[in-house]
Amino acid sequence: MSELVLSAWSVVSPYGVGSAPFSAGIGAGTSAVGELDRAAWPGPFDRCGLVPDFTAAEYVGKKGTRTMDRVTAIAVTAVGRLLASCGDELTAHPEQIGLVLGTGSGSVQSIMDFTRDSLVGERPYHVDPARFPNTVMNRAAGQSAIWHGIKGPNTTVAGGWLTGLLALSYAVRLHRGGHCARVLCGAAEEYSTQRAWLEWHGRGVEERESPLGEGGAVFLMETVADAREAGRTPLARVLATRFRAYADRADAQKTLAECVGSALDKAGVAPEDIRLVAPLGAGAELAAPEEAGIEDALGTARPRWIRCRPLLGDTSAASTSLQLAAVLATAGESGLGPGEAALVTGIDRDGTVGCAVLGGPARA
Repeated sequence: MSELVLSAWSVVSPYGVGSAPFSAGIGAGTSAVGELDRAAWPGPFDRCGLVPDFTAAEYVGKKGTRTMDRVTAIAVTAVGRLLASCGDELTAHPEQIGLVLGTGSGSVQSIMDFTRDSLVGERPYHVDPARFPNTVMNRAAGQSAIWHGIKGPNTTVAGGWLTGLLALSYAVRLHRGGHCARVLCGAAEEYSTQRAWLEWHGRGVEERESPLGEGGAVFLMETVADAREAGRTPLARVLATRFRAYADRADAQKTLAECVGSALDKAGVAPEDIRLVAPLGAGAELAAPEEAGIEDALGTARPRWIRCRPLLGDTSAASTSLQLAAVLATAGESGLGPGEAALVTGIDRDGTVGCAVLGGPARA
């Protein structure tokens, strides 16, 4: 079976558009969460990790973007920048490129605005039909493919905070099933007033102090041979992904430890080889058992921890993709070194845990 690697990546984040500002921000540990302009962004939160000065017209283009919602624009921008960084070779055979994109619920703002228009208008059908496509969950994935001429399999994945890891796992299966030669995978999330209110009402009192964030990350997955033939450096091998469920929150720590242990066994990676760990860190009730579960699985190993949530805010569906991007940013332009490995984890409030193990080239 051909070894799959991540060989290119692109990010749109609260640090700005592009991998360079993201790498600089993560490397310096600088918070990208700032004060919200309450006139432009009314709602319950006064702080947020917003992509600065981001509009579809600015980053996607003025033509054809009048009705494009924010999450779609973030996704189209991230995909476009990745393709541009790889050159024409990557898109020479667009029917052989797959796209797996994670989302929360699509654009909550678009869904609610369109529904409201149908209720308050003089007639229920007096709505802007051009905005209807924004209400479907696969809008961002579909527009990203159409905009950039990607003609292979197109899949939307939704799975809460673990969405990015689920998209990565699905992309591996899509490739190994022979459905495409290369896969773009990742996730995107927008900040909006409606999403803010849904999060506010769905959280406990203490969790309401945690700011939201937005952004997206997209990765190119291909075989080692294809990457090297195209002149790209394999940054990380995709060794294993694992997911499990817990019924009682008291079991979350143990469930994650078992999940990580299973992934390490599958990957053939020893705990002491883990150089980087990027946990989700979702609130006090889940962050503590997550870190404890990781420590249970890794034993005496002492990796470097990369904590994204305090820097970016709660980026919801994009969270674990941005954690994965933070691992690649920290590893640098040459990627993970020989024998080194990295771990990305998450515990979701809905009763699921997940992880991915990435590795550098095998030791000689």
